[in-house]
Amino acid sequence: MKFAVVVFPGSNSDYDAFYAASSVLGEDAALVWHKDTDLQGADVVILPGGFAHGDYLRTGAIARFSPIMASVQAFADRGGPVLGICNGFQVLLEAGMLPGAMVRNDRIKFVSRLVPVRVEQTDTPFTVACTSQQVLYMPVAHGEGNYYADPETLAALEANRQVVFRYADAAGEVSPASNINGSLNNIAGICNRQRNVVGLMPHPERATEAQLGSADGRVILASAVKALASLSR
Repeated sequence: MKFAVVVFPGSNSDYDAFYAASSVLGEDAALVWHKDTDLQGADVVILPGGFAHGDYLRTGAIARFSPIMASVQAFADRGGPVLGICNGFQVLLEAGMLPGAMVRNDRIKFVSRLVPVRVEQTDTPFTVACTSQQVLYMPVAHGEGNYYADPETLAALEANRQVVFRYADAAGEVSPASNINGSLNNIAGICNRQRNVVGLMPHPERATEAQLGSADGRVILASAVKALASLSR
């Protein structure tokens, strides 16, 4: 299978995602420039972390207009799995491919550390290899990762099981103390109603080998391989 990693001006996790897909998982992978319109036959699309276009205006606000995004939207509309990581999550929010928005961390500080995250749903292409309530240690690196949605949207996310990841403690307990940025309901990642588009603030591609401090993120990318393999049987 093939991963396409979209590269925006200011992306800084594009090569991390490319390395994780190609060298760690051993799958085909390609870097796709944001001005292109061809996803190069990709089976999975990743929008990586970083600071697309310097995050001017708002995080992801300019990147949503990149030519490649029309192709990403069309790919998702066909049911293709799309993963937005950190800045990529912000781009998906700005593009309307996921509901809600990101605001400044409640402590008004950039957060950069390894954090525990609890898996809430295992029926997305990026969590099928996980177990329910599994705690994954992955790094975060963001200043605007505070997830916000209006009460109606938040209620719908919960009712439709669209909250895929929550910030938790090592035991998997979700509480205000384990909320690193003020996100509503400790939300670390969500999916769309069709469940094929997932966005999360933690970086799974930076946690795929033990030498990095955690290999827990590997299961998220490996889930996509498992999900697509099951479709081809």
